[in-house]
Amino acid sequence: MDLIDSPTPGSNTPEFTVSEVAGKVKRLVESELGWVRIKGEVGRVVQARSGHLYFDLKDDKSVLSCMTWKGQISGLGLVPEEGMEVVAEGKMTASGFQSKFALNAQRIAIAGEGALMAMLEKRKKALAAEGLFEAARKRPLPYLPDVIGVVTSLQGAVIRDILHRLRDRFPRKVLIWPVAVQGEKCAPEVTRAIEGFNAMTAGGALPRPDLLIVARGGGSVEDLWGFNEESVARAAAASDIPLISAVGHETDTTLIDYVSDKRAPTPTAAAELAVPVRHELMAWLDGQDARMRQALSQGLTRRDQRLRDMARALPRADSLLETPRQRLDMIGGRLGPALISGVQKRKLRLADMSGSLRPATLSRGVLVEQRRLRELSGRLAPALRRAMAVKEEQLAAQARRFRPATLQQDRDRKARDFACLVTRLSDAGQRNIATWRSRIDAVERLRRTLGYEATLERGFAVVRSAGELVTDIKTAKSAAALEIQFADGRVTVGGKPTPRKAPAKPPKQGSLF
Repeated sequence: MDLIDSPTPGSNTPEFTVSEVAGKVKRLVESELGWVRIKGEVGRVVQARSGHLYFDLKDDKSVLSCMTWKGQISGLGLVPEEGMEVVAEGKMTASGFQSKFALNAQRIAIAGEGALMAMLEKRKKALAAEGLFEAARKRPLPYLPDVIGVVTSLQGAVIRDILHRLRDRFPRKVLIWPVAVQGEKCAPEVTRAIEGFNAMTAGGALPRPDLLIVARGGGSVEDLWGFNEESVARAAAASDIPLISAVGHETDTTLIDYVSDKRAPTPTAAAELAVPVRHELMAWLDGQDARMRQALSQGLTRRDQRLRDMARALPRADSLLETPRQRLDMIGGRLGPALISGVQKRKLRLADMSGSLRPATLSRGVLVEQRRLRELSGRLAPALRRAMAVKEEQLAAQARRFRPATLQQDRDRKARDFACLVTRLSDAGQRNIATWRSRIDAVERLRRTLGYEATLERGFAVVRSAGELVTDIKTAKSAAALEIQFADGRVTVGGKPTPRKAPAKPPKQGSLF
């Protein structure tokens, strides 16, 4: 080669291996770009078995591959969904073995309120399609819960407003589960709080709430976004405990408001929905008690008047016993002569019969009967044989006429008829017994209603002195001792106890007090 000849262009350029070039590109991309924020629409989203997350960010011209390692997912703040407008933050990196570059996304946020509302509308439609917003699945709130569980933050005025309102209306036991009400920790902590309250055992050391209140003060859409997460909405829908949502102000609406059993416009209104006003409830109870007492008093008055009317319609006991007493006196007066006349007639008959009973007459009668017996006994054996022969012939004739099958059928038919008759007779007997028992019970109730013992069971008493009824205060003051009969016994006031006597007649109305 000539010394003045020009060398081949590029012949002195150093050579690189593929791995060296890939490594230089990786270092160049990571050093030049470093930490970046990229805005775009989420495309394909894949959750690998290893736990790593792979997705695409795209705009109208290009597509960028993104990945988030398993240990970084908890710090994303938002799990990407296809179609979402997001801003992803992370480090740019390159893959040498595939000659591709990608974004290692470590934080993701929604790109503007419009994207948030679009995602919220998408989630709302998906949950509504599952029937989680149906009014039929919402449970009624308990009228007066013993224990109320509150899911909210310990900081701020929300918890103080709820406790103050509950204390004013009707003090109840309150269990507070503190949670973050905004930010990345909001949704998982609220979900765990709802599930934790439901996991409590009824009657355990820590009582299970009868009602839940999930509350937060007002804020922007981003501040309230934790309550729009699907995990929170599903936990509220799956809650076995009735739940009131009180997130934000009256104009703020989140997903938990649609699935909760009752939505309150404010946390204070949630406390008002949870319990009634104690004073109003006590006034209502007093009114009901007064109505009940009035109704009882009116009922007793009507029954007392009815009893008086029925008592006036009944005849006096003396008039009922007059006729039987007269009949008894008449029969008693005829009893003595009738007994004497009967005894005399029987004496005469005995004398007549004893005259005819002489030994000679009896002996002749015995001899006559003995001769007759000997004559009959000689004729008895031939007559029995003839009768037996006739009966045997008749039996044989009958046996030829009868067939076992026909007899069995007739017997079965008569047995069925007999069983049917027995059943009908038993049913008729049971009906008659029931009818008689009802009549007897009615008569017994009437007897107890008309008797004065039933009046004693209502708090009245019967006063007697020396076995006579005391109907006025003058007789009571002049009596040496008074015997007072209550429903369960008698007691003597003053003097010695008098022997108990069976009541001769019911007391007059004036002797009851």
